[in-house]
Amino acid sequence: MDHNSIRNAIVGIAASALAFGALLIQTLKSKKQITRKCHVNQDYERENYINSILYRGDHNCINIIRMRPVAFFNLCDILTMNNLLHPSRSVSVREQVVIFLHIIGHNVRFRVIGSRYYRSIETIHRYFKIVLRAILKLYKLLIRLPVESTPPEIRNSPRFYPYFKDCVGALDGTHVRASVPLSIQGRFRSRKGGTTQNVLAAITFDLKFAYVLAGWEGSAHDSRVLTDALRRPRGFNIPEGKYYLVDAGYGIRNGIISPYRGVRYHLKEFSDHRPENAKELFNLRHSSLRTTVERVFGILKKRFRVLDAEPFWDFQTQVDVVLACTIIHNHIMGVDPNYLINEGLYEEFESNLIVSTLTAREEREEAIEWAAKRDEIAEAMWSDYMARNINLF
Repeated sequence: MDHNSIRNAIVGIAASALAFGALLIQTLKSKKQITRKCHVNQDYERENYINSILYRGDHNCINIIRMRPVAFFNLCDILTMNNLLHPSRSVSVREQVVIFLHIIGHNVRFRVIGSRYYRSIETIHRYFKIVLRAILKLYKLLIRLPVESTPPEIRNSPRFYPYFKDCVGALDGTHVRASVPLSIQGRFRSRKGGTTQNVLAAITFDLKFAYVLAGWEGSAHDSRVLTDALRRPRGFNIPEGKYYLVDAGYGIRNGIISPYRGVRYHLKEFSDHRPENAKELFNLRHSSLRTTVERVFGILKKRFRVLDAEPFWDFQTQVDVVLACTIIHNHIMGVDPNYLINEGLYEEFESNLIVSTLTAREEREEAIEWAAKRDEIAEAMWSDYMARNINLF
């Protein structure tokens, strides 16, 4: 091979190397440009999303965290002022509470929330637990037994006053879906099928919870759960001479008045099928008042979708979440829309009532006493009803 051939070959190799190098540099530049275009400022996006929830109108806020901004910021203030929540270096109290409310409001999985808020699953799980524990500590502040005076919803209605002047609320149970180990699923299987926990609640007529007992097996009868609540040292206390309305499944006992059995219950007082006697009239008005508890259960499950979906936590967390939802419900009912929580809310409730254990004979005697009280109410109600409607018969 002559010198010209060798030189040409060298020049060709050098040109190829230069061309490959230029192509490689161009490729690397393109990759850098692509990476730069896909970069997301997570802190900015997270803050922007939280602000869009809280500052773009009440409707959007309610859709995401199930309450208006006024109730949200007030809740954050309560948790902060009572030293129940603290901001960390990277997560504010506001973000902690938003994430918690987003999860229970829509039953969203931790990994989905983590993706939306640009947080790891571990971070979401940790702060969910922190906020849950903080909310539970508000139980004594927000869920309180009613005062002994006649509720205004009764006092201001001629249909209910003075007959139900000693009634302080309604009481009932509801079933919330539960996930439990296979070995105990039989105990938690409710009459309608599926595993549930039986939740007992006392409701006041301003649509607030006055007492909540969660965690009972779905197969447990409502009256059994009530008996447990009444026997607990710091359980459900009924002021002397006062009572709650319940459905027929509970029976009648001290401080508990159920409707008459074997008597029409769901009537329409002003229709063509008027009540025909004192017992029917009593059952009608008893039903009208007792539906308060059903309304509140409906509001609660509609607001917090986590209560009507298959849970993905351990059972104790499931119980705690039910309690947290009732606490937040009371907070919303107290703050929004008409007034702010007053300072009296922060006073811890202390009950002076003494819970006694009754013998079977004493329980039967009390049932007779309260059955007589029910008869007295029914007769007074019927007498007045007939006097007002004498011309219609």
